[in-house]
Amino acid sequence: MDTKVDFFPEDEARIVYVRPVPVTELPAEIRAQAGGSETLYALHRPDGERLALVRDRALAFVLARANDLAPVSTH
Repeated sequence: MDTKVDFFPEDEARIVYVRPVPVTELPAEIRAQAGGSETLYALHRPDGERLALVRDRALAFVLARANDLAPVSTH
């Protein structure tokens, strides 16, 4: 998919935070789709809103950059 999504209003910083999320902390519906993964990676806006969940850290960074966002790792 090559569709860019504007996650932020024009006046906000374009930073997203990438953090690992244990699959056990996610709702059952998402756990069922995790395909045996123990950890997924979430992209969050600075206000904490989750924008996406992806299967690995590298994909999270690619997704952020593809949408003109600046990814930053968190622990």
